[in-house]
Amino acid sequence: MSHVLLKPLLARKSPPLRGRLSVPGDKSISHRALLFGALSIGRTRIDGLLEAEDVINTARSVTALGAPAKKTGNSWEVTGRGVGGLQQPASPLDFGNSGTGTRLMMGVLAGHDFPVEMIGDASLSRRPMARVLDPLKTMGLEVQSDNGDRLPLTVRGMSDLVPIEYELPVPSAQVKSAILLAGLHAAGETTVIEAEPTRDHTERMLRFFGADVSATPDGNGKTRICVTGNPLLQGRDVKVPADPSSAAFLIAAAVIVPGSEVTIDGVLINPTRTGFYETLREMGADVTFENQREEGGEPVANIRARHSALKGVSVPPERAPSMIDEYPVLACVAAFASGETAMHGLAELRVKESDRLTATADGLNANGVATRIEGDTLVVIGGNGKVPGGGLVATHLDHRIAMAFLTLGLASDKPVTVDDIAIIATSFPEFIGLMEGLGAVLGPVPGSSCGAAG
Repeated sequence: MSHVLLKPLLARKSPPLRGRLSVPGDKSISHRALLFGALSIGRTRIDGLLEAEDVINTARSVTALGAPAKKTGNSWEVTGRGVGGLQQPASPLDFGNSGTGTRLMMGVLAGHDFPVEMIGDASLSRRPMARVLDPLKTMGLEVQSDNGDRLPLTVRGMSDLVPIEYELPVPSAQVKSAILLAGLHAAGETTVIEAEPTRDHTERMLRFFGADVSATPDGNGKTRICVTGNPLLQGRDVKVPADPSSAAFLIAAAVIVPGSEVTIDGVLINPTRTGFYETLREMGADVTFENQREEGGEPVANIRARHSALKGVSVPPERAPSMIDEYPVLACVAAFASGETAMHGLAELRVKESDRLTATADGLNANGVATRIEGDTLVVIGGNGKVPGGGLVATHLDHRIAMAFLTLGLASDKPVTVDDIAIIATSFPEFIGLMEGLGAVLGPVPGSSCGAAG
């Protein structure tokens, strides 16, 4: 996707946001459903797949590897080839902006004895891959690159990988998942040890497809996650719940725009993903989970949010894995709180689609909100319900920065402009249309040809 021609958009102070709606399927689960479907015997049908660019690139990749993924009616179907049955693609696999798709696919390809070139867009090509590649190379993956640990690079796996026991140096569901996926092709048991819980969609879905996976406390505060190699995975019907990271922007908007009340149906509330909502409640936000239930092995609920007076809080570093994608929008919410909000343990934000720590602080500063960066901590000084606004935010090809600051503008005194909305399509192409449906005022920047195209 080209970003040579930027598509700026402006968000204005809006009337009360009201409505009940659904958001698209969870991105993490969508990626995994496609990959596990490709590694299974038979057909996998996926309802609610997120049809955003990141996920579509994963669908194209499994198709290129000989496991066709196509949309049939309102569902997607993947014709699997079994754990060891993928085929060498005829051309490089292009992951666009998707770090998740890239890193999980590295684990899949580690168990296949043929070379595959992996490429991505400019943003993805700047993101480091060593944390995934290093343990995979220990298992037998070969890597060729002229760019160190960055794309483009070529990987070549082997059919009988060496099982390993690996302790994660930092919490990362992507690294954990890549190792477990590679472990499907290893003789024996592959173990990942994590000191802090990370999202567990891979473990849940592997069990759902028939793999032997266990998660056991080791008595020292850590968890040992083990997978047995060479399982016979069976195609399944998967229902993808609504993405809590996408819902976060709409919930945040309801909390900061006076008079608002918004309900989002069927949202994933896996405890490894709800740190943002827990933090909002600590800040005093009226956010409730209603009709809690289980669908497809994952807990879901309807989330209702109302405008609330907020206070600053300290967000502990151990919460970061459960809300790593929500810090930019949390920082924008914190701008409306009374007092300071300190978010600790944000080192991971420096290696996302952009340096999100710096980009978030810069965007807030441009809109009259004082911030401090102290090592890996971001401190936002709240305006007690008032944010000046009026600034231009550089998105740095980062969809979450774009959406977070459009959300900020809905309650700021002056309009907030983001420099490019095209990148939003990588994860949440319906974002603008859903916001406008609730009553949000979004529109073209004066002197620009950009409109509010969802």
